[in-house]
Amino acid sequence: MTIISTQKAEHLLQEHNLRVTSSRVQALKIFLDHDFALSQPDLEKSLGEEFDRVTLYRTLTSFLGKGLIHKVPDDEGAARYAVCLHAATTQAHHDQHIHFKCNVCGTTHCLDELPFPNFKEPEGYVFKETNVLIQGICKNCAKA
Repeated sequence: MTIISTQKAEHLLQEHNLRVTSSRVQALKIFLDHDFALSQPDLEKSLGEEFDRVTLYRTLTSFLGKGLIHKVPDDEGAARYAVCLHAATTQAHHDQHIHFKCNVCGTTHCLDELPFPNFKEPEGYVFKETNVLIQGICKNCAKA
């Protein structure tokens, strides 16, 4: 985990056409300080009591809407989010990449370096979203 500067978080907010507020900067810094997907309760715990649940919900909604974060599939049905490390564009982006969930520590990581499979739609079907979740043991837990 690295400590991200306030200046970097502010720059990313501006790059994604989001108003820079202290709440957004704090939340974004937490995302940037972790290399795995976070749930809303994870964020609430990291932010402490000064950050109310409604503000956090609105912050997550804004981040999702502007493509700064994306939802990560989870086998337990919990919503998790990860920061999108792409350049901001005016076009909609797609976060189709493979996710990996560790069966030991429970963290979910984006595996952007793996090629995403190209699925052919069966006749009569129209795909809108594809999620690939691989489960196993992450590199940190495998070392232990």
